[in-house]
Amino acid sequence: MKGKNLLFLLLLTWGALLIHGYHPWAEDAELYVPGIVKLLHPELFPFNAQFFEPHAHATFFPNLIAASIRLSHLPLATALFLWHLASVFLFLLASWELSGRCFSDAKARWAGVALIAVLLTLPVAGTALYFMDQYLNPRNLSAFAAIFAVVRVLDRKYLQAATFLLFAAAIHPLMSVFAISYCVLVAGLQESKFFSQLAAWLPFGLSFALPPKAYHQVALTHSYHYLIRWAWYEWLGALAPLVILWWFSRLARGRRLGNVDRLCRALLVYELACLPAALILSIPPRFEALARVQPMRCLWLLYIIMFLVGAGLLTEYVLKDRLWGWIVLLLPLSLGMFAAQRALFPASAHLEWPGARPRNAWVEAFLWVRNNTPTNAFFTLNPNYMNLKREDEQGFRAIAQRSRMADVGKDAGAVSMFPRLADEWWRQVQAQTEWNRFQIQDFRRLEADYGVSWVIVEQPGLRGLDCPYENEVVKVCQLN
Repeated sequence: MKGKNLLFLLLLTWGALLIHGYHPWAEDAELYVPGIVKLLHPELFPFNAQFFEPHAHATFFPNLIAASIRLSHLPLATALFLWHLASVFLFLLASWELSGRCFSDAKARWAGVALIAVLLTLPVAGTALYFMDQYLNPRNLSAFAAIFAVVRVLDRKYLQAATFLLFAAAIHPLMSVFAISYCVLVAGLQESKFFSQLAAWLPFGLSFALPPKAYHQVALTHSYHYLIRWAWYEWLGALAPLVILWWFSRLARGRRLGNVDRLCRALLVYELACLPAALILSIPPRFEALARVQPMRCLWLLYIIMFLVGAGLLTEYVLKDRLWGWIVLLLPLSLGMFAAQRALFPASAHLEWPGARPRNAWVEAFLWVRNNTPTNAFFTLNPNYMNLKREDEQGFRAIAQRSRMADVGKDAGAVSMFPRLADEWWRQVQAQTEWNRFQIQDFRRLEADYGVSWVIVEQPGLRGLDCPYENEVVKVCQLN
């Protein structure tokens, strides 16, 4: 790669960071960061580690990050930031490579990469996925490997493609299955069609035991697993690409863009295989647990390639040398994506730099917990705390590095993938019902039944609790 291309990719990486923000402890970081911390400090999380350890054990991701921290001696926050920055850069590099296999014009190539950089946090229909998240997680690392694998398949370098797919599988097993399926489809169109149709069904060749009865309560909180529960606009986001890709394929064939045509035709088969599977698995209650395979997550790869191809076609055949056209398009898109992220995290800094003082009052309390409570402290807090106004989905375990009782947010996500946890999760959630009406005796009950030793309550709190820390939003109290 030439120096100027590398420089431009680095500028796009930082531009993407400025548009989409960085929130290292938010959302699914509550599942993945504790797995890293537990490897570095095994004495932490003596209670309820079962709600994040299955994710950690199913992927090489926490081992990779923990090993890099041991070797570099960097603080956790710094290591997470550098890995996140690297994952964004590698994803844009992979997108640049794929666009280059589709278009010979450099302007079309860079238009696709720039559009992807601007749309990193675009919701993918009703899948609850972005192209990339605003924090480090296994999906971000597997993303660049999946795109590189597609590039190597187009180059007919199948061994290299398999290497990238193996890395993706080690980092995120579920998402890698979609990448493998699509790569086999593209290879089938290039070499032979006899196995390509079967490849589209790879994500669904799994079997599952019947889940515990409590699993239904988890299913109610994860409507995005079930296609029949999607809103009309999410259905539009799933079906419209079929028309768009068919149109792109026809345009590509007429202009002899062989790779573009091949990618689009493979995507059509790919989604047409996913749609009926998703519909079947959405029919409760028999297939309720099977829906966690989430067939419609195939749209993640489809959206990325569709936008790359669309940007290239728009540049070559409409905008051509009109740079102002892309400025007019990308500037409002960038402002809109920035505004959307600020609306998602209104109480937090847009860029939560490593070591920077937090603006979020919940995060301040969680940091106090990490620095001032015993490693074996066991907490309870509002089981719906991550959905409270101005909490910004900041994860307690990820920040405080302390055990807590099960919640109805991220722990439900863990249970949705590992149904054996459902009964214990439901038992703990039920013990915290009507949290807003809790009195001292309710906390004493949790202390007696579960061994809870600390509690975080929202202001103004309760009389009779010993609270060594408080801010304008919450109090941290000890149950003596």
